[in-house]
Amino acid sequence: MIERKIVQQNFLNYSIAEFLRRESGDVAIDRTIFEKTPLGERVTIYTSTPGLVIGREGSNIKKLTLALKKEFNFENPQIKIGEVKNPNLSASIVAKVIANSLSRFGSQKFKLTGFKALSGVMYAGALGVEIRITGKLPSSRSKSWRFHKGYLKKTGYVSDFLVDKAIESVTLKTGVVGIQVMIMLPDTPLPDKIEYIEIPTTVEETEKEIISEKEEVVEGKEKVKTEVEE
Repeated sequence: MIERKIVQQNFLNYSIAEFLRRESGDVAIDRTIFEKTPLGERVTIYTSTPGLVIGREGSNIKKLTLALKKEFNFENPQIKIGEVKNPNLSASIVAKVIANSLSRFGSQKFKLTGFKALSGVMYAGALGVEIRITGKLPSSRSKSWRFHKGYLKKTGYVSDFLVDKAIESVTLKTGVVGIQVMIMLPDTPLPDKIEYIEIPTTVEETEKEIISEKEEVVEGKEKVKTEVEE
């Protein structure tokens, strides 16, 4: 029973997040958090452009509230907006920005779009990033283009749970184009990271340490002798 409730809750969270992404259109959303409170249901939307989500005089918030109430049968849904301080470190926002750029300028400048997003992520301090754009770009045959830089884990625990990943798609005249973004954040703990301990580099410092250790040993022996004689 507990496992079934956990699965249902996770599926509801995923459904709400996908529904809000579809309803928001071109607005880049990082993540959404759903919570049940005594006053009703609360949904927090984290985005880099809060003004676009809110709309003029809160018009977009009102539309999203009514849509959530109708789609999921919520009694009293409440929407809060959280701002993402560094959007270049969010895989979802970067993928959405690339999709919007391709939709606006077409497939002719997709390389410029990919390299621009790549440099923005690395300039923000990421350890590594990989961007894949797949589709008919620019020829009539589908192909996958890979933009990568830095250090990025592809397997293991770090890749499965600590690397930020996102998938986005956009429909162009040539067909559907898929976008995949993977970002290794600056504070990602790595199991193979080695820290070095500084040691004396000069001969004089080394000799001083050896002499001090010898003096401590001699003092210890003298104390033992005095105690025995007493």
